Amino acid sequence: MADAARRTVSRRELSRNQRFEQLSPEVGVLDEDAFREAFDESPDETLALLADMAAATDEKLKHLARSLAGRIFTDVARSGAATRRGAARLVRQRADRSDGDLDLDASLDHLVYARASGRPIDPGELVVADWRRPETALCLVIDRSGSMHGPRLATAAISAAAALFAKTSDCSVIAFADDAIVLKEQLVDRDASAVVDDLLKLRGSGVTNLALAMRAARTQLDHSPATRKVVLVLSDCRVTSGGDPVPAAQSIDEIVILAPEGDTEDAEDFAARTGARWAVLSGATSAPAAINELLEAR
Repeated sequence: MADAARRTVSRRELSRNQRFEQLSPEVGVLDEDAFREAFDESPDETLALLADMAAATDEKLKHLARSLAGRIFTDVARSGAATRRGAARLVRQRADRSDGDLDLDASLDHLVYARASGRPIDPGELVVADWRRPETALCLVIDRSGSMHGPRLATAAISAAAALFAKTSDCSVIAFADDAIVLKEQLVDRDASAVVDDLLKLRGSGVTNLALAMRAARTQLDHSPATRKVVLVLSDCRVTSGGDPVPAAQSIDEIVILAPEGDTEDAEDFAARTGARWAVLSGATSAPAAINELLEAR
């Protein structure tokens, strides 16, 4: 993680955004009221600027920006988090291990035997049935190759938070380029704001090793007992290292892809060759709803 830390961004670079002076009128200052006003006017642009400010050379501004980003990005993600996944199915289990309605057909022999012999009914010999939704394990794979700043960085941070709110514990987050950095391990609880903070520290790398990302995702999902396992890829899927990712992808049960608006050709091709679903991501604030829609569609 330390080796992937982002370079700092000077005030001169930040001031190229016309809103910067409004948000930070002087060194070491971040005006939250001005931020919220700018956010109301142009949410995606303002979130992108906040993501860049989180790497400011100005240490005080960087600290303030990261603190604000941890709150704002998670708030945006939480507002679009889904609470249910997949169609319910009937599950039958022993009555001493689960709640539910008695399955009379499956339990009848034991009930008759207990009554005839005068023996007490053993819950371990009874069967109950209940409608349950299948558990879903999710691995979010974030492409940090190339230019990882501004709009794409904000989108990555909000996507990570949205994935964590959807599956808080059975979810992993991996950032990849020529390596794969696990920001959150499967089945290990970690606060969404901490994952967002780690993402904001990352700098872009020059290559895209999608095959490595697929193998890393499979390793994380192998730790989960969930019946449904999904890899969510946030990338244009333009491979520049590591060879063809399709063989590695074929070992994964389900893949969904969010590709950046205006750059979807390679993602569409990867989806066609792997049977993955894909959608266009228009901006950071659209990420939570897009993730929900892709996960709901099966």
